[in-house]
Amino acid sequence: MQNEEGQNMDLYIPRKCSATNRLITSKDHASVQINVGHLDETGRYTGQFSTFALCGFVRAQGDADGALDRLWQKKKVEVRQQ
Repeated sequence: MQNEEGQNMDLYIPRKCSATNRLITSKDHASVQINVGHLDETGRYTGQFSTFALCGFVRAQGDADGALDRLWQKKKVEVRQQ
């Protein structure tokens, strides 16, 4: 919900899992949010990053590593990483 100035007034904003597109509930204490830094052509950090959220279900199945790799392979084309 937003007020007249456009400020967000909600107390809790749920996230969605980047791998499964499931809603991450407030009680999912196994979920993680990972920031992957962007590099320039010389390998230096540019100060930008991509954020990925993984729900506890993906982590419990042991698919978190594969899911994060798949998500980054798709995302790095957009941000022109090598």
